[in-house]
Amino acid sequence: LQPGKKAEIVTIPNNLAALQKFVGNGNADSLIEAFYPWQEAVCVVCNEEGKLNGMQLNRAVYNDEGTMVDIIAGPAFIADCSGEDFGSLSEEQQQRYLQMFHNPELFYKIGDDIVAVKVETEAQQKDGNSMKHTRRI
Repeated sequence: LQPGKKAEIVTIPNNLAALQKFVGNGNADSLIEAFYPWQEAVCVVCNEEGKLNGMQLNRAVYNDEGTMVDIIAGPAFIADCSGEDFGSLSEEQQQRYLQMFHNPELFYKIGDDIVAVKVETEAQQKDGNSMKHTRRI
């Protein structure tokens, strides 16, 4: 998951330096953080200091009940967290999370709420395949 870009499936070497570099926009000294918003043994891995460092907001994360629980700042990825190390998602999980996080999002503060708005690609606008979803935290 890259801010402002469509989600994609990538392979990241499973070593600390590569993971830090990915979530740190190339900075191999970045701190990584895994958080677990779902009951499934899958986690979102992001830069622990992304918000503090002013990294661009990326995606809203919703729990299993559909409530926005956090906003990722900076690059992130989703991994299987059932073992000691981060693992690959199954094909079914890859497709589910790819669809869930497909479109980039913009964030607005309205009163006391932060609103996440999915950004449509030009192809979706032309096809009429609209994804107009708004959620609040």
